[in-house]
Amino acid sequence: MPLKLYNTFGRKKQVFKPLKKGQVGIYSCGPTVYLYQHIGNLRSYIFPDILKRVLMYKGYKVKHVMNVTDVGHLTSDADKGEDKIEQAAKREGKKAEEIADYYLKIFKKDLEKVNVIEPDIWPKATEHIKEQIDLIKKLEKKGFTYKTNDGIYFDSSKDKNYGKLAKLKKEGLKAGKRIAIGEKKHKTDFALWKFSEKLGVRQQEWKSPWGVGFPGWHIECSAMSSKYLGQPFDIHTGGEDHVPIHHTNEIAQSENAAGKKLANYWLHGAFLKFFGGKMSKSKGEITRLSDLEEQGHDSLDFRYFMLTTHYRKQLNFSRENLGGAKRSRNRLKNIIKELKDDKKINEKYLKAFELAMDDDLDTVTALQILWAMLRDEKAKGKIRTIKEMDKVFGLDLLKVEKVEIPNEVLQLFEKRNKARADRSWGKADDIRKKINKLGFRIDDTKEGSKVSKI
Repeated sequence: MPLKLYNTFGRKKQVFKPLKKGQVGIYSCGPTVYLYQHIGNLRSYIFPDILKRVLMYKGYKVKHVMNVTDVGHLTSDADKGEDKIEQAAKREGKKAEEIADYYLKIFKKDLEKVNVIEPDIWPKATEHIKEQIDLIKKLEKKGFTYKTNDGIYFDSSKDKNYGKLAKLKKEGLKAGKRIAIGEKKHKTDFALWKFSEKLGVRQQEWKSPWGVGFPGWHIECSAMSSKYLGQPFDIHTGGEDHVPIHHTNEIAQSENAAGKKLANYWLHGAFLKFFGGKMSKSKGEITRLSDLEEQGHDSLDFRYFMLTTHYRKQLNFSRENLGGAKRSRNRLKNIIKELKDDKKINEKYLKAFELAMDDDLDTVTALQILWAMLRDEKAKGKIRTIKEMDKVFGLDLLKVEKVEIPNEVLQLFEKRNKARADRSWGKADDIRKKINKLGFRIDDTKEGSKVSKI
């Protein structure tokens, strides 16, 4: 079965066919580095990591580009408000570059913790100003731009296919009221270049043919994706919130400038929901990976939790749900720890796993297949089959972790052994419950009792 991916264009699964045999180019919309990335953001990076791992598993050579927005992302998608990086610099009393470098470093560490394979290229918007200006010049030459008092805008009415990704209705693109000079002509027009209100006030501003200022958010991705992957390239990924504005505008400017498609496949991950709503950095309502670690969760517990729901389906986060994922992953590792390597591969279960992943990255079914194999007492080749599966899961299932057992648990364990020897079964059971509450479990085997982490 060939790899099928759900393409937002067409709203259906399509057989993946690369532009070049054996090679795949992927562009992922990366972070705006003005604050810590929260666990909702991380879900948007775990899903393309699974995609990348599947492609590598199938033998493709993958070139992965993820941008870093370190300028130009305003606090409003309507091209108004303050630049998020500039705002953070004022808030923390630092240079804009220091803000971006600090939060990018932490973001990269978080990706490492959840076993996301690092992109091949991390292009920064501030390091590609020339490419962005050149792209705007092409649009200007073709008549797609106009100037206002606050910047250079893309005229969406000139693009007969504008909004095709989001299926926006053309008749809904009504002209805005031109009450004051500088207003957009249409509500869907967007900034390509913004002018500095007062020279020298912003930390980040550059000279351009139109005036001193800084690039708009959307133009950054268009310029950097085409530079490193060419145009068209194979796959563009991002969150579902990027469909109606950011990716719609990327497509409009890129395709009208170059006269050809931007990307062949557009994949979008759904939100991680919190009490029915989306987590928001702008409101200060965030939970970080480090917060989960402080609560006793391993970072890979979170990754396992992400794999229990399909990437295109919204997932509700709760401490209880994450706790369930933690227990499942630990149980999985404890079972695997007892397996012997018979140096075989279980073709039946491995094939089923591959079919699941080829069906639009169905991690839910793939995990069920892994569990089914482990519960199958007659199944051979478990260890080496798990090794193959984990190339995609990225859960470190075969990694031997040294677990420090606290003295309190060890002392209770010894008391329980004595209670069992004295046939005080009720007392032994009470001690077992105390050990469980401390995050450890007791397994009574033919070889004796063993204590391990839950």
